[in-house]
Amino acid sequence: MTTALVPRQSPLRQRARVPRSDRLDSLTGLRFLAAFAVFTHHFTGASAAGGVAHAPLLFPYSTMGVYGVGFFFVLSGFLLAWGHRSGTPARVFYRRRAARVLPLHLAATLPCLWVFHVWGGVPWDLPSLLASLVLVQTWFPGVVPMFPGNGVSWTLSVEAFFYLLFPLVIRGAYRLRTRTLLALAAAGLVAMWGVNRWASTHLSPFHAEWLMRHPLARLPEFALGLALAVAVGRGLRVPVRPGPLAVVFAAYTVVYVHRDAWLPAGVAGQLDASVRPFVALFSVLVIVACTQRERDGRRGRLCAPFMVRLGTWSYAFYLLHQTVDRLIVERWGRAVPGDRNVFTLIGVATVVVALSWAAYTYVEEPARRRWARAG
Repeated sequence: MTTALVPRQSPLRQRARVPRSDRLDSLTGLRFLAAFAVFTHHFTGASAAGGVAHAPLLFPYSTMGVYGVGFFFVLSGFLLAWGHRSGTPARVFYRRRAARVLPLHLAATLPCLWVFHVWGGVPWDLPSLLASLVLVQTWFPGVVPMFPGNGVSWTLSVEAFFYLLFPLVIRGAYRLRTRTLLALAAAGLVAMWGVNRWASTHLSPFHAEWLMRHPLARLPEFALGLALAVAVGRGLRVPVRPGPLAVVFAAYTVVYVHRDAWLPAGVAGQLDASVRPFVALFSVLVIVACTQRERDGRRGRLCAPFMVRLGTWSYAFYLLHQTVDRLIVERWGRAVPGDRNVFTLIGVATVVVALSWAAYTYVEEPARRRWARAG
């Protein structure tokens, strides 16, 4: 796609313009859709024998929901850069991030330990659990189990690395010309494809999967979001709209999930290696399209109060959904496959939303406020 640039300015003035810290309700709504995509993938399973309730109406297309975490990484880079204020001390930034992430992470781990390890009997060890609590578990391939503590918190481990780098990276990004910044972001996606391809052909499935969760391997997604936030804040205009992007992604999903049956082996392998960079590119284009539309005064359904509330609770939704899924499997077993399971999915999602509201209202937000006052 081509991009339309605003009138040229001097490099000094161009670098001086930084993103505005506008509230973007549409991106808050998008957060819930990404979290719901991950939930749908876990609920329907990676195969017909997995998940909580297999629904042929959704499967195998629901497996693309696993890449919702890539959207989160891109969105994280975008929002951190978009809301950044020059001159904010690094210690203030770190304190705010810790206040937002850690209290609910620790609280959500407690029921997860009971459901998975005490009741469910999943093997574990103390060093791996401690690594998950301090969010460094993705740096070690030998943790037990592969996703220790609250399994979905592996993405928080990646985010923690992003947060650590951000105060340094954003200062460097402000000094670069927009074209240089975007070129580096594109190079990162190419490097991500290369690492994915190399891992699939040179590593065991276990180590290849571990590498795909490593914070360094996911850094290009974060950098892409950051680069576009700075570029759009400087005046870059990308002629894209959310609707057509959704159609393109739906077509891509159909081809991707049937790649082994429809495409030659070599092409299918390349498509598999490129899925994460492609999802990152699609994610940033959707984010930019929604940002531009909202700044132009056009507020769509994503800006509706209900969607904004769901987005506000999406962090809790993400942290709690896998525990609820496992609880259902341990208590009632997996449902018989069938399209009626779509209604089961909606019902369970409603329960998780209610729990997420409670977690946000009584844990996440009060803890953040207390932490902020203490700081």
